[in-house]
This record gives sequence, C-alpha cells and structure tokens, in this order.
Amino acid sequence: MNTKTDEQPTSATASKRSQLAVLDSTMSYVEVGAPDPTVLFLHGNPTSSHIWRNIIPHIAPFGRCVAPDLIGYGQSGKPDIDYRFFDHVRYLDAFLEALDIRDVVVVAQDWGTALAFHLAARRPQRILGLAFMEFIRPFERWEDFHQRPQARELFKALRTPGVGEKLVLDDNVFVEKVLPASVLRTMSDEEMAAYRAPFPTPQSRKPVLRLPRELPIEGQPADVAAISEHDHRALRLSTYPKLLFAGDPGALIAPQAAREFAAGLKNCRFINLGPGAHYLQEDHADAIGAAIAGWLPEVVAASRVRELA
Repeated sequence: MNTKTDEQPTSATASKRSQLAVLDSTMSYVEVGAPDPTVLFLHGNPTSSHIWRNIIPHIAPFGRCVAPDLIGYGQSGKPDIDYRFFDHVRYLDAFLEALDIRDVVVVAQDWGTALAFHLAARRPQRILGLAFMEFIRPFERWEDFHQRPQARELFKALRTPGVGEKLVLDDNVFVEKVLPASVLRTMSDEEMAAYRAPFPTPQSRKPVLRLPRELPIEGQPADVAAISEHDHRALRLSTYPKLLFAGDPGALIAPQAAREFAAGLKNCRFINLGPGAHYLQEDHADAIGAAIAGWLPEVVAASRVRELA
C-alpha cells in the first residue's frame, strides 16, 4: 500500500489527510478516530470529504472514520476517464481493498448513497450499518425527481448535449449556484473556496457534469437504472441497521416520502432534521453527528449478536 500522509493526528479527534495510490491515479482521504468499527463516509456531487468535517468529530470517539474524496473530487486525482457511476465503483472498490477495509458502517449522501447501496448489494455481510440521506433511487418520471420544478428543468438542461457543457464546464454552475442554493444557511467565503478549489478549469469539472447525466430517470441511462433497481431490491431485503435522515422540504426526497421509504425497510430508524434541502451536512452537522454517535453502539452490538448466531 502506497500512502502519503500530510499531517499526523494529535488526538482522537484530530484528523490526518493521506494520499493513496489507487489504480492509475491517487485518492485523498481523511482518517481519524478509535480503531473499531470502521465508519466510511461517502460524499456526493460536487462536494468532497470536506462536507463531513463537522460530523466526523462527533463519531471519531466511537469508531475509525475514513472519508475519501471520490475520484475526480476534492484532492483526489483526475485521471482521463468518463467518470461514470461504474468508474466510481471501480475506484472505490480499489480504495477499500488498498486500505484493507472489510466490515464497515457506511454514512452516505447523494451519489455516495448509490455507491453505498451497490457495495451493500454485492457484499451485504460486510455492512454493519448504513446511515444515509438525500439518496439516489430510480425515478420513474421526471416529475418524481426533485422537490423543485426549477431544479428539474436545470437537470434536464444539464443532460442536454452542449447546454450542460456550457453550464457546468464553462460557468461552473453546480459549484457556484446549485451547491449554495441547496444549503439553507449562507456559506462562508472560506467554505465556498474549499468547494471551488478542486474545479479551477473546465476540464477539471468533467466529473461534475457526468453525474447528473448518470441519474436513473425514466430508465435512462439504462445500465445505471438497472443496477439502481437491483441495489434497491437488495436494500429492501437487507436486515442490517439503518438510519435515514431527511430535511424539509428536502430535494431528492420529501420528508414524508422519506419516512414512508424508511418504513418499507427492515431495521430502519427515521430522523426528520427539520428545515433542510439537499446538503443536509451543512445545515445539520451536529444533529447528524450526534444521532450517528448515539446509534453506533447499537450497530456494534447487533453485529456481535449476528457473529454469535
């Protein structure tokens, strides 16, 4: 394993950032906390491990927190790939293999949930628990996607050849407009600078454009829609502990729909965080962190019972 560490932790809540050789590139990640269990944090588009910065300190006393920057995001490398969902699967699998991460509690949002669901569908015995929010699912109709009609129209434009390139690659609309508009509080200049830093040029924004085009809406793209259907069937059958957070009005899912979704899963607790849109980590970091920290001992206890069964 080839790792480069930028800073060493000085306490249980002081994180270190490392670079790990993964396939033909590198992935950056933050690691901190107690040795067991491993808690894997998976971010979405166009964010990075930075979005978990105020949540991880709540959880680090109870587990080893590992928060990677997905390939093409944050401080990870930007290889010359298409950045399709399946590319992210390949790089995340290789990342987990390189760090010898086996049994995990996964905390995920946005595209991180699609990766989490896919990992869990393939390797259910390795999932100790799953906490998630604002999740990816198959959307049968455009009307089912997003709580705001204006957002629906924007995503249709992002999926339109030529138009999407102008909006994302040239105008950086996802970072400059979509992100801050999906956080209720006003983001500080420092916070926005951290989110802008990975995407200084049109070429660097290629990953940000690809993922809206991967959303499984009305059966397209067909391969992502099929795997999302499969992964959600596996999710409904799974018995590991789950924790689903929602905000009001939410973005990808409304709180009442999220509550009903949780009720359709086995061993799933639902938490309504109150006012919130898509990037709930930025508006409710303390509530999310405290809830996961309180839930984690139950997850560990449940895993021990399963081991003895």
